[in-house]
Amino acid sequence: MPNLKTKYNEEVAPALMQKFNYKSTMQIPRIEKIVINVGCSEARENPKVLDNVVRDLGLITGQKAIVTKAKKSVANFKLREGMPIGAKVTLRHDKMWEFMDRLFNVALPRVRDFRGINANAFDGRGNYALGVKEQLIFPEIEYDKIDKIRGMDIVICTTAQSDEEARELLTLVGAPFAK
Repeated sequence: MPNLKTKYNEEVAPALMQKFNYKSTMQIPRIEKIVINVGCSEARENPKVLDNVVRDLGLITGQKAIVTKAKKSVANFKLREGMPIGAKVTLRHDKMWEFMDRLFNVALPRVRDFRGINANAFDGRGNYALGVKEQLIFPEIEYDKIDKIRGMDIVICTTAQSDEEARELLTLVGAPFAK
């Protein structure tokens, strides 16, 4: 069982139950999934670029990425419906906990001039979105083997009903929020 999951079950859940006075244990917010998305505009001209993106996401998450396709045609972007434009991975259960542990304790502290993540990036429904500027912060990625530095969006989806509950959940789990 992942360390973060054990911490959640033994420390975080009882603390949330006490702070928000829940009647049932099913009301306690928990983390449902983490979605990692990489948008890749160069894939329009060169479809081979997506192979590198999928490989990098696979190394970072330990799970094969899905290629995402454009939903609409946009003439200004030279984009047609159905063209591959990025890749994403959805993590759940143990892989999700392992990834979150590595993100908070290994990857984010490797960011240059890191002072913490924005505590206001919640969407109003208890989900947290985080943007990373380069994939090199993950130790699995070797600098020599990448073709280009790419950013990614990381969305942590929770069952919390409000941003306050979600912020408390992530704080107790160990998210390094900026002071």
